[in-house]
Amino acid sequence: MKVLPTQLEEGCILSEAVMGQTDIPIIPNKTILSSQHISVLQTFLISSVEVESTLANGEKFYPIEAVKDSPEESNDQIKDQLNVESKRDIEFTNYYHDTVKRYKRLYSEWQSGKRVEIVAVKKCLIPFIEYMIDHPKNFLNMHQLSQKDGYMYHHAIAVACLAAFLAKKLHYPKTDWMQAGISGALADIGMMRIPNRILSKKGPLSSLELKEVQKHPIYSYNMLSQIKGISKPVLWSVLQHHERMDKSGYPLGSNEAKLHPLSQVVAVADVFHAMTSDRIYSRKQSPYKVIEHLCTEQFGKYDHRIVQTLKNSYEQLSIGMKVRLQNGEKAEIVFFPNQYTNNPMVRRLGTDEVFQLKSEQFYDIEEMI
Repeated sequence: MKVLPTQLEEGCILSEAVMGQTDIPIIPNKTILSSQHISVLQTFLISSVEVESTLANGEKFYPIEAVKDSPEESNDQIKDQLNVESKRDIEFTNYYHDTVKRYKRLYSEWQSGKRVEIVAVKKCLIPFIEYMIDHPKNFLNMHQLSQKDGYMYHHAIAVACLAAFLAKKLHYPKTDWMQAGISGALADIGMMRIPNRILSKKGPLSSLELKEVQKHPIYSYNMLSQIKGISKPVLWSVLQHHERMDKSGYPLGSNEAKLHPLSQVVAVADVFHAMTSDRIYSRKQSPYKVIEHLCTEQFGKYDHRIVQTLKNSYEQLSIGMKVRLQNGEKAEIVFFPNQYTNNPMVRRLGTDEVFQLKSEQFYDIEEMI
């Protein structure tokens, strides 16, 4: 039956593919529609769609025309929503910087010789991790809050949150995804054993300097191994967060069979935040470019399930986000039609033209707005 997009509900099944201005369907035939799909249809200004008379759960579908608000009511609702979102942005930013400061104080204590106390670490991390799990949209902007000055502390908090988020998405129990978060925060504490002249060096490291930096997982492991309350999964994850599935990692060059599963969750979170952040020796890259890099050029180094979970989560959270393109234009992400995260369908701001990004046209996503 043919219905208006405003009549659709979750569970409707497309009986015909929805086509746009290209040969690629906006939504393929037989898709079970979610609220995200319905939003995409409205974004593309699709006039009508063909759906089956039965919902995915077997119940009969009785289309009901949606009630439209008056223009005045719609404008008021938009203003109210913008105010709410602005307050949430401020709340997140303040909470993030406060957590980074608290972690920095702990790190300074460890540098001065105080032993790591897992209770203090949990008190600092767990409330913020739970906040991020409850407000996952914030993951899209967290890397933009990272700073070169104090990168170590920003990186620890971001990796902790992202590792916990990915572990949860992978259906680990809460105890395990919290362990992943703690591992992410503690994985690089061994860096305090690396001479500052190496850590602050702006040019390429020599082979000897690189070998010294690559010992930091061992230093982290040794610092934590005698601490009461540190679990075995955390220790293994700290030691192995730079190991790779193809044995190309460090410090031991371990193969896939010897890697703790949580260590590879931390590994993906670690490299993702590092590559999307400004550091002394490298500029940040677009999250979409980094995900595509992990899916293609780094294929085989990381657990495919974890990378795919990151990709799927980022795509789902990105729908509706405003981005700046490589050519300086601004657009809104409306849909990811294929396997390439860096080439979604977007709506150009100002003209409402909908088109697919293509790298050869210099339309890569540069950053989020």
